[in-house]
Amino acid sequence: MQSTLSEPATSVTVQEGDVVHKGEVLAVLDTSDLEAQLRADQATASSNVATTSHAVYQGSLSIAQGADAMRAANAAVNQAKANQERDAAQLTRDQNLYDKGYVSLAQVQQDRATGRDDSATLDNANSQLSSARSNVQANGTLGSGGLQQSTVQQAQAQVAVAQAQAEQVQVQIDKATIVSPIDGVVVNRNFNPGEYPGTRQLFTLQQVDPVYAVLHGSGAEVANIQPGVRASVLAADLGNHSTFAGTVVGVLNQINPGSTDFQVKVVVPNPFRRLRPGMAIVGTVPLPAVRGIVVPETAFTDDNHDAVMTVQSDDTLKTTKVTEIGSDATDSIVTGIVSGTRILQDGQQSVGDGQKVQFTK
Repeated sequence: MQSTLSEPATSVTVQEGDVVHKGEVLAVLDTSDLEAQLRADQATASSNVATTSHAVYQGSLSIAQGADAMRAANAAVNQAKANQERDAAQLTRDQNLYDKGYVSLAQVQQDRATGRDDSATLDNANSQLSSARSNVQANGTLGSGGLQQSTVQQAQAQVAVAQAQAEQVQVQIDKATIVSPIDGVVVNRNFNPGEYPGTRQLFTLQQVDPVYAVLHGSGAEVANIQPGVRASVLAADLGNHSTFAGTVVGVLNQINPGSTDFQVKVVVPNPFRRLRPGMAIVGTVPLPAVRGIVVPETAFTDDNHDAVMTVQSDDTLKTTKVTEIGSDATDSIVTGIVSGTRILQDGQQSVGDGQKVQFTK
């Protein structure tokens, strides 16, 4: 076990040889600097939350003020249009009266000046209305885009960043409590109070329940072993009757390229911790049941084990193809012949098809 932190140890609670359980505390590192950083990040997050709240209220106010300004500008445009229409009508009346000699030229000129002022006022009101509309469009709403929503989103992003930083520091603080990931035994302790972890291995733990028994065998021995079958393991160091039941969990390929050494891994319950890593063991794994005819290993005509010499009804020999489906040190199980078939016990004798043999007891 190692640690990625650079803080020194305040306590180491286990010794070599101690039995530990999953989740048990092995050592605790000093986290005072990390806790200070955590408080700073949490304060920043709280400040950003307040900034976000302010942005929401300010955005709502700006949106409302923009809408009010647009309504006021629209009202000013309508008022300017009404004034322009009224003063235009007044100019028309005074012009007619002037043509008949009832009003002076000065009155008509005054009416014309008022009309020009009305046009300027209307232009200004239209400009104010256009500006108010642009402001409303730019502000948008808090839920459907615009300047105010983007301001709120920016504030929310700052909150998320500060919270993520605080969570990252909290993760580091949690890592400062080094706990056992397994039920096992401490076989090496390389860490003392006051020391910094560095990059070295601090603890070495061995799982002792269950344990893995590693069996070695040739290709022929492991060819038909399937994961999940029951196995029996004998530990000679514990006496001839110390047999343990286990389950095959894997058949591994050759250990060294070009060799015929294969491994069978068996998981063995070890609640009383009698088995210890490194003990020599032997194991037995039952193979799947097969059905066929038992013949002696010597009956095959060559090392391929695919033919035997059968004796016909007229006592002549015939080479018969067979398929070997199982074997031990002395006998093989084959298919291709039926029960009761007579065969030549030594298939590699210098005899051939058609030769006669004599049965002797």
